[in-house]
Amino acid sequence: MFQYYCLNPISKIGLDEFSADYQETETLSQAQGILVRSAAMHDMELPESLLAVARAGAGVNNIPLDKCASHGIVVFNTPGANANGVKEIVIAGMLLACRDINGGIEWVKSAKDDENIAKTAEKEKKNFAGTEITGKKLGIIGLGAIGVKVANAAKHLGMEVYGYDPYLSVDAAWNLSRDVKHVLNVDEIYEKCDFITIHVPLLDSTKKMINAEAIAKMKDGVVILNYARDLLADEEAVLEGIKSGKVRKYVSDFPNTTTVGQPGCIVTPHLGASTEESEDNCAKMAVKELMNYLENGNITNSVNYPNLDMGVCTNVGRVAIFHKNIANMITKFTGCFGEADINISDMMNKSRGEVAYTMMDIESPATDEIVERLKKIDGVFRVRVVK
Repeated sequence: MFQYYCLNPISKIGLDEFSADYQETETLSQAQGILVRSAAMHDMELPESLLAVARAGAGVNNIPLDKCASHGIVVFNTPGANANGVKEIVIAGMLLACRDINGGIEWVKSAKDDENIAKTAEKEKKNFAGTEITGKKLGIIGLGAIGVKVANAAKHLGMEVYGYDPYLSVDAAWNLSRDVKHVLNVDEIYEKCDFITIHVPLLDSTKKMINAEAIAKMKDGVVILNYARDLLADEEAVLEGIKSGKVRKYVSDFPNTTTVGQPGCIVTPHLGASTEESEDNCAKMAVKELMNYLENGNITNSVNYPNLDMGVCTNVGRVAIFHKNIANMITKFTGCFGEADINISDMMNKSRGEVAYTMMDIESPATDEIVERLKKIDGVFRVRVVK
Protein backbone atom coordinates (compact mmCIF):
# COMPACT_ATOMS: atom_id res chain seq x y z
CA MET A 1 0.00 0.00 0.00
CA PHE A 2 1.40 3.39 -1.05
CA GLN A 3 0.49 6.55 0.82
CA TYR A 4 0.31 10.03 -0.69
CA TYR A 5 -0.12 13.48 0.83
CA CYS A 6 -1.76 16.52 -0.80
CA LEU A 7 -0.15 19.86 0.04
CA ASN A 8 -2.90 21.66 -1.92
CA PRO A 9 -6.45 20.75 -2.89
CA ILE A 10 -6.10 18.43 -5.90
CA SER A 11 -8.84 17.75 -8.43
CA LYS A 12 -10.95 14.76 -7.43
CA ILE A 13 -10.94 13.64 -11.05
CA GLY A 14 -7.18 13.32 -10.75
CA LEU A 15 -7.23 11.56 -7.38
CA ASP A 16 -9.76 9.07 -8.75
CA GLU A 17 -6.96 7.80 -11.03
CA PHE A 18 -5.30 6.17 -8.00
CA SER A 19 -5.85 2.44 -7.74
CA ALA A 20 -6.88 0.60 -4.58
CA ASP A 21 -3.19 0.26 -3.72
CA TYR A 22 -3.02 3.95 -2.79
CA GLN A 23 -4.28 5.75 0.27
CA GLU A 24 -4.28 9.43 1.14
CA THR A 25 -2.60 10.17 4.45
CA GLU A 26 -3.05 13.17 6.71
CA THR A 27 0.46 12.67 8.07
CA LEU A 28 3.27 13.91 5.84
CA SER A 29 5.88 11.81 7.64
CA GLN A 30 4.24 8.61 6.34
CA ALA A 31 3.94 9.64 2.69
CA GLN A 32 5.85 8.07 -0.19
CA GLY A 33 4.43 10.64 -2.60
CA ILE A 34 3.41 14.29 -2.43
CA LEU A 35 0.96 16.05 -4.75
CA VAL A 36 1.38 19.83 -4.82
CA ARG A 37 0.27 22.86 -6.79
CA SER A 38 1.55 26.17 -5.38
CA ALA A 39 2.43 25.38 -1.74
CA ALA A 40 5.96 26.47 -0.80
CA MET A 41 8.21 23.51 -0.01
CA HIS A 42 11.62 25.14 0.36
CA ASP A 43 11.49 25.31 4.15
CA MET A 44 9.80 21.94 4.62
CA GLU A 45 11.52 19.05 6.34
CA LEU A 46 11.25 16.17 3.90
CA PRO A 47 10.46 12.80 5.52
CA GLU A 48 12.74 9.82 4.89
CA SER A 49 9.76 7.93 3.48
CA LEU A 50 9.30 10.45 0.65
CA LEU A 51 10.15 9.07 -2.79
CA ALA A 52 8.54 11.53 -5.18
CA VAL A 53 6.85 14.93 -5.54
CA ALA A 54 4.37 15.51 -8.37
CA ARG A 55 3.55 19.11 -9.21
CA ALA A 56 0.11 19.48 -10.81
CA GLY A 57 1.31 22.21 -13.16
CA ALA A 58 4.40 23.26 -15.06
CA GLY A 59 6.31 25.67 -12.81
CA VAL A 60 8.38 24.20 -9.98
CA ASN A 61 9.82 27.33 -8.34
CA ASN A 62 8.07 26.33 -5.11
CA ILE A 63 9.99 23.03 -4.84
CA PRO A 64 13.64 22.61 -3.68
CA LEU A 65 14.84 20.64 -6.70
CA ASP A 66 18.50 20.26 -5.74
CA LYS A 67 17.62 19.23 -2.19
CA CYS A 68 15.23 16.62 -3.52
CA ALA A 69 17.81 15.34 -6.02
CA SER A 70 20.43 14.88 -3.30
CA HIS A 71 17.93 12.80 -1.31
CA GLY A 72 16.93 10.65 -4.28
CA ILE A 73 13.47 12.24 -4.44
CA VAL A 74 12.11 12.55 -7.97
CA VAL A 75 10.19 15.75 -8.80
CA PHE A 76 7.65 15.61 -11.62
CA ASN A 77 5.69 18.32 -13.36
CA THR A 78 2.89 18.14 -15.93
CA PRO A 79 4.01 19.93 -19.11
CA GLY A 80 1.25 20.47 -21.62
CA ALA A 81 -1.61 19.46 -19.35
CA ASN A 82 -2.74 23.07 -18.98
CA ALA A 83 -1.56 24.22 -22.41
CA ASN A 84 -5.00 24.74 -23.91
CA GLY A 85 -6.17 26.90 -20.99
CA VAL A 86 -3.10 29.11 -21.26
CA LYS A 87 -3.41 29.28 -25.05
CA GLU A 88 -6.95 30.61 -24.78
CA ILE A 89 -6.05 33.31 -22.28
CA VAL A 90 -3.10 34.43 -24.43
CA ILE A 91 -5.50 34.93 -27.33
CA ALA A 92 -7.85 36.79 -24.97
CA GLY A 93 -4.91 38.94 -23.83
CA MET A 94 -4.16 39.97 -27.39
CA LEU A 95 -7.78 40.93 -27.96
CA LEU A 96 -7.91 42.91 -24.71
CA ALA A 97 -4.77 44.78 -25.74
CA CYS A 98 -6.17 45.65 -29.19
CA ARG A 99 -9.74 46.46 -28.35
CA ASP A 100 -10.51 48.56 -25.30
CA ILE A 101 -13.05 46.04 -24.09
CA ASN A 102 -12.35 46.72 -20.42
CA GLY A 103 -12.75 50.46 -20.91
CA GLY A 104 -16.01 49.96 -22.75
CA ILE A 105 -17.41 47.69 -20.07
CA GLU A 106 -16.49 50.15 -17.33
CA TRP A 107 -18.12 53.01 -19.26
CA VAL A 108 -21.35 51.02 -19.64
CA LYS A 109 -21.37 50.35 -15.88
CA SER A 110 -20.88 54.05 -15.15
CA ALA A 111 -23.79 54.93 -17.44
CA LYS A 112 -26.24 52.45 -15.97
CA ASP A 113 -28.65 55.21 -14.89
CA ASP A 114 -28.73 56.85 -18.33
CA GLU A 115 -32.23 56.31 -19.75
CA ASN A 116 -30.87 56.93 -23.25
CA ILE A 117 -27.87 54.67 -22.82
CA ALA A 118 -28.26 53.07 -26.26
CA LYS A 119 -28.04 56.45 -28.00
CA THR A 120 -25.27 57.69 -25.73
CA ALA A 121 -23.31 54.52 -26.39
CA GLU A 122 -23.35 55.20 -30.12
CA LYS A 123 -21.66 58.54 -29.44
CA GLU A 124 -19.19 57.20 -26.88
CA LYS A 125 -18.04 54.01 -28.58
CA LYS A 126 -15.44 55.84 -30.66
CA ASN A 127 -13.50 56.34 -27.42
CA PHE A 128 -13.03 52.59 -27.15
CA ALA A 129 -12.24 51.79 -30.76
CA GLY A 130 -9.27 49.54 -31.37
CA THR A 131 -7.48 47.48 -33.96
CA GLU A 132 -7.81 43.92 -35.22
CA ILE A 133 -5.26 41.12 -34.86
CA THR A 134 -5.85 39.60 -38.30
CA GLY A 135 -2.90 40.35 -40.56
CA LYS A 136 -0.64 41.35 -37.65
CA LYS A 137 2.67 39.67 -36.87
CA LEU A 138 2.90 37.56 -33.70
CA GLY A 139 6.26 36.50 -32.31
CA ILE A 140 6.36 33.51 -29.96
CA ILE A 141 9.45 32.98 -27.82
CA GLY A 142 9.41 29.33 -26.75
CA LEU A 143 7.69 26.64 -28.82
CA GLY A 144 6.82 24.15 -26.14
CA ALA A 145 3.34 22.73 -25.59
CA ILE A 146 1.80 26.17 -24.98
CA GLY A 147 3.78 28.07 -27.61
CA VAL A 148 2.82 25.59 -30.33
CA LYS A 149 -0.88 25.82 -29.46
CA VAL A 150 -0.73 29.65 -29.46
CA ALA A 151 1.06 29.61 -32.81
CA ASN A 152 -1.48 27.31 -34.46
CA ALA A 153 -4.47 29.22 -33.04
CA ALA A 154 -3.02 32.55 -34.18
CA LYS A 155 -2.56 31.20 -37.71
CA HIS A 156 -6.24 30.25 -37.77
CA LEU A 157 -7.05 33.83 -36.73
CA GLY A 158 -5.20 35.16 -39.76
CA MET A 159 -2.00 36.28 -38.06
CA GLU A 160 1.50 35.99 -39.47
CA VAL A 161 3.36 33.94 -36.88
CA TYR A 162 7.07 33.84 -36.09
CA GLY A 163 8.47 31.31 -33.62
CA TYR A 164 11.81 31.20 -31.83
CA ASP A 165 13.07 28.16 -29.93
CA PRO A 166 16.66 26.93 -30.22
CA TYR A 167 15.65 23.70 -28.46
CA LEU A 168 12.56 22.84 -30.50
CA SER A 169 11.60 19.24 -29.76
CA VAL A 170 10.63 16.70 -32.41
CA ASP A 171 7.10 16.46 -30.96
CA ALA A 172 6.69 20.24 -31.04
CA ALA A 173 7.96 20.38 -34.62
CA TRP A 174 5.44 17.74 -35.71
CA ASN A 175 2.55 19.63 -34.06
CA LEU A 176 3.57 23.08 -35.28
CA SER A 177 1.80 24.48 -38.35
CA ARG A 178 4.19 24.54 -41.27
CA ASP A 179 3.02 28.09 -41.96
CA VAL A 180 4.78 29.30 -38.80
CA LYS A 181 8.10 30.97 -39.61
CA HIS A 182 10.77 29.39 -37.39
CA VAL A 183 13.46 32.02 -36.85
CA LEU A 184 16.96 31.30 -35.57
CA ASN A 185 17.57 34.67 -33.92
CA VAL A 186 15.22 36.20 -31.36
CA ASP A 187 16.12 39.67 -32.64
CA GLU A 188 14.08 38.91 -35.76
CA ILE A 189 11.00 38.63 -33.57
CA TYR A 190 11.85 41.86 -31.75
CA GLU A 191 12.31 43.75 -35.01
CA LYS A 192 9.34 42.43 -37.01
CA CYS A 193 6.47 41.54 -34.69
CA ASP A 194 3.47 43.58 -33.53
CA PHE A 195 2.81 41.17 -30.66
CA ILE A 196 5.38 39.23 -28.66
CA THR A 197 4.44 36.46 -26.23
CA ILE A 198 6.89 34.59 -24.00
CA HIS A 199 6.62 30.88 -23.18
CA VAL A 200 9.97 29.82 -21.72
CA PRO A 201 10.95 28.54 -18.26
CA LEU A 202 12.48 30.93 -15.73
CA LEU A 203 16.21 30.21 -15.72
CA ASP A 204 19.27 32.31 -15.05
CA SER A 205 19.63 32.62 -18.82
CA THR A 206 16.04 33.81 -19.36
CA LYS A 207 15.55 36.03 -16.31
CA LYS A 208 14.64 39.57 -17.46
CA MET A 209 15.24 38.63 -21.09
CA ILE A 210 12.65 41.25 -22.03
CA ASN A 211 14.83 44.17 -20.93
CA ALA A 212 15.60 47.71 -22.11
CA GLU A 213 17.99 46.42 -24.78
CA ALA A 214 15.40 44.00 -26.17
CA ILE A 215 12.62 46.59 -26.06
CA ALA A 216 14.78 49.09 -27.97
CA LYS A 217 14.90 46.60 -30.87
CA MET A 218 11.11 46.19 -30.99
CA LYS A 219 8.67 47.89 -33.31
CA ASP A 220 6.97 51.04 -32.06
CA GLY A 221 3.58 50.17 -30.54
CA VAL A 222 4.48 46.57 -29.74
CA VAL A 223 2.25 44.54 -27.41
CA ILE A 224 4.14 42.29 -24.97
CA LEU A 225 2.33 39.35 -23.38
CA ASN A 226 3.71 37.47 -20.39
CA TYR A 227 1.80 34.40 -19.28
CA ALA A 228 4.90 32.44 -18.28
CA ARG A 229 6.73 34.11 -15.34
CA ASP A 230 6.83 37.77 -14.27
CA LEU A 231 10.61 37.71 -13.82
CA LEU A 232 11.11 36.98 -17.52
CA ALA A 233 10.50 40.69 -18.07
CA ASP A 234 12.31 43.66 -16.59
CA GLU A 235 9.02 45.34 -15.79
CA GLU A 236 10.60 48.69 -14.90
CA ALA A 237 12.03 48.75 -18.43
CA VAL A 238 8.61 47.78 -19.80
CA LEU A 239 7.00 50.73 -17.99
CA GLU A 240 9.61 53.04 -19.48
CA GLY A 241 8.75 51.59 -22.87
CA ILE A 242 5.07 52.35 -22.29
CA LYS A 243 5.86 55.94 -21.27
CA SER A 244 7.96 56.50 -24.38
CA GLY A 245 5.32 55.02 -26.67
CA LYS A 246 7.54 52.14 -27.76
CA VAL A 247 5.27 49.63 -25.96
CA ARG A 248 1.54 49.90 -26.60
CA LYS A 249 0.42 47.44 -23.93
CA TYR A 250 1.96 45.04 -21.45
CA VAL A 251 -0.31 42.08 -20.65
CA SER A 252 0.74 40.07 -17.62
CA ASP A 253 -0.80 37.28 -15.56
CA PHE A 254 1.32 38.09 -12.50
CA PRO A 255 0.03 40.90 -10.25
CA ASN A 256 2.71 42.88 -8.42
CA THR A 257 3.23 46.42 -7.18
CA THR A 258 5.29 47.34 -10.24
CA THR A 259 2.58 46.89 -12.86
CA VAL A 260 -0.82 46.82 -11.16
CA GLY A 261 -2.79 49.96 -11.94
CA GLN A 262 -0.11 51.37 -14.25
CA PRO A 263 -1.14 52.96 -17.56
CA GLY A 264 -0.73 50.57 -20.46
CA CYS A 265 -0.71 47.48 -18.24
CA ILE A 266 -3.40 44.82 -18.32
CA VAL A 267 -2.85 42.50 -15.37
CA THR A 268 -4.88 39.40 -14.56
CA PRO A 269 -4.74 37.41 -11.28
CA HIS A 270 -2.72 34.38 -12.48
CA LEU A 271 -5.62 32.95 -14.45
CA GLY A 272 -3.59 31.18 -17.16
CA ALA A 273 -4.27 27.60 -16.12
CA SER A 274 -7.24 28.35 -13.88
CA THR A 275 -9.83 26.34 -15.73
CA GLU A 276 -11.59 23.23 -14.53
CA GLU A 277 -10.23 21.33 -17.50
CA SER A 278 -6.61 22.38 -16.90
CA GLU A 279 -6.74 21.53 -13.21
CA ASP A 280 -8.26 18.13 -13.99
CA ASN A 281 -5.70 17.39 -16.71
CA CYS A 282 -2.76 18.42 -14.50
CA ALA A 283 -4.01 16.31 -11.60
CA LYS A 284 -4.56 13.25 -13.78
CA MET A 285 -1.10 13.52 -15.33
CA ALA A 286 0.57 14.07 -11.94
CA VAL A 287 -1.15 11.01 -10.46
CA LYS A 288 -0.19 8.80 -13.41
CA GLU A 289 3.44 9.92 -13.22
CA LEU A 290 3.51 9.25 -9.49
CA MET A 291 1.95 5.78 -9.84
CA ASN A 292 4.27 4.72 -12.65
CA TYR A 293 7.28 5.74 -10.61
CA LEU A 294 6.19 4.24 -7.28
CA GLU A 295 5.11 0.93 -8.87
CA ASN A 296 7.73 0.52 -11.61
CA GLY A 297 10.53 3.01 -10.94
CA ASN A 298 9.88 4.67 -14.31
CA ILE A 299 10.51 8.41 -14.59
CA THR A 300 8.54 10.59 -17.00
CA ASN A 301 8.54 14.42 -16.97
CA SER A 302 10.97 14.80 -14.10
CA VAL A 303 12.62 18.18 -13.59
CA ASN A 304 15.52 17.00 -11.42
CA TYR A 305 16.29 13.50 -12.73
CA PRO A 306 16.54 12.06 -16.25
CA ASN A 307 13.57 10.35 -17.87
CA LEU A 308 13.96 6.57 -17.88
CA ASP A 309 11.40 3.88 -18.65
CA MET A 310 11.88 0.11 -18.43
CA GLY A 311 8.18 -0.73 -18.52
CA VAL A 312 6.62 -3.14 -16.04
CA CYS A 313 9.12 -5.45 -14.35
CA THR A 314 8.54 -9.09 -15.32
CA ASN A 315 11.68 -10.35 -13.57
CA VAL A 316 12.08 -11.40 -9.95
CA GLY A 317 13.33 -8.01 -8.84
CA ARG A 318 14.09 -4.41 -9.81
CA VAL A 319 16.48 -2.05 -8.04
CA ALA A 320 16.75 1.72 -8.61
CA ILE A 321 19.87 3.68 -7.70
CA PHE A 322 20.19 7.46 -7.48
CA HIS A 323 23.76 8.67 -7.68
CA LYS A 324 26.25 11.28 -8.81
CA ASN A 325 27.03 11.40 -12.49
CA ILE A 326 30.65 10.29 -12.16
CA ALA A 327 32.84 7.65 -13.76
CA ASN A 328 32.93 3.98 -12.77
CA MET A 329 29.59 3.89 -10.93
CA ILE A 330 28.02 1.21 -13.15
CA THR A 331 31.08 -1.02 -12.70
CA LYS A 332 30.72 -0.76 -8.93
CA PHE A 333 26.98 -1.54 -9.05
CA THR A 334 27.35 -4.58 -11.28
CA GLY A 335 30.27 -5.76 -9.15
CA CYS A 336 28.04 -5.82 -6.07
CA PHE A 337 25.46 -8.01 -7.82
CA GLY A 338 28.15 -10.22 -9.34
CA GLU A 339 29.75 -10.88 -5.96
CA ALA A 340 26.33 -11.80 -4.59
CA ASP A 341 25.84 -14.20 -7.52
CA ILE A 342 22.78 -12.26 -8.72
CA ASN A 343 22.34 -12.03 -12.49
CA ILE A 344 21.30 -8.71 -14.04
CA SER A 345 18.86 -9.41 -16.87
CA ASP A 346 18.29 -5.80 -17.95
CA MET A 347 19.71 -2.40 -17.08
CA MET A 348 19.35 1.26 -18.01
CA ASN A 349 21.33 4.31 -16.95
CA LYS A 350 20.62 7.95 -17.72
CA SER A 351 22.23 11.13 -16.45
CA ARG A 352 21.10 14.72 -16.08
CA GLY A 353 23.75 17.25 -15.19
CA GLU A 354 25.44 16.18 -11.97
CA VAL A 355 22.98 13.39 -11.12
CA ALA A 356 22.19 10.02 -12.66
CA TYR A 357 19.63 7.26 -12.34
CA THR A 358 20.23 3.55 -12.84
CA MET A 359 17.67 0.72 -12.85
CA MET A 360 18.50 -2.96 -12.92
CA ASP A 361 16.17 -5.92 -13.34
CA ILE A 362 17.57 -8.93 -11.51
CA GLU A 363 16.84 -12.67 -11.51
CA SER A 364 17.04 -13.09 -7.71
CA PRO A 365 15.58 -10.99 -4.88
CA ALA A 366 17.68 -8.05 -3.69
CA THR A 367 18.81 -8.84 -0.15
CA ASP A 368 19.24 -6.30 2.64
CA GLU A 369 22.95 -7.04 2.50
CA ILE A 370 23.34 -6.06 -1.15
CA VAL A 371 21.20 -2.93 -0.65
CA GLU A 372 23.49 -1.83 2.18
CA ARG A 373 26.57 -2.48 0.04
CA LEU A 374 25.14 -0.34 -2.76
CA LYS A 375 24.29 2.46 -0.32
CA LYS A 376 27.88 2.57 0.92
CA ILE A 377 29.31 3.26 -2.54
CA ASP A 378 30.64 6.82 -2.58
CA GLY A 379 28.35 9.01 -4.67
CA VAL A 380 25.13 7.05 -4.09
CA PHE A 381 22.22 9.12 -2.79
CA ARG A 382 19.59 6.44 -2.47
CA VAL A 383 18.92 2.80 -3.25
CA ARG A 384 15.34 1.71 -3.75
CA VAL A 385 14.04 -1.82 -4.14
CA VAL A 386 11.16 -1.32 -6.55
CA LYS A 387 10.28 -5.03 -6.64
